[in-house]
Amino acid sequence: MTNDEAEQPKMSKRFYFLAHGGVVQGVGFRYFTQKRAAEYGLTGWCRNTDDNKVEGEVQGPPETVRKFLKEVDDGPRHAKVVRLDKEERDIVEGEEGFGIRR
Repeated sequence: MTNDEAEQPKMSKRFYFLAHGGVVQGVGFRYFTQKRAAEYGLTGWCRNTDDNKVEGEVQGPPETVRKFLKEVDDGPRHAKVVRLDKEERDIVEGEEGFGIRR
């Protein structure tokens, strides 16, 4: 490994996500999302929207973020996710943890 390689930051991606569903609120979706993010070591946030969806942003290594979004698309046991929209966003420097916003 050269010095240039050692100085390069780890590659990260950040995505906004929006879970549409028959049921994504009232089934522990935000807590499921927060738990999965913590297990994967990802940062970001999620919250319920006024129109019965769950939105958030997630940041971390691209492959890990991909796995996380797959799990969010499946949702917790009692959820029914109809569609998960994703959009790449700018990295947020210095972010720590994954929180639930109100």
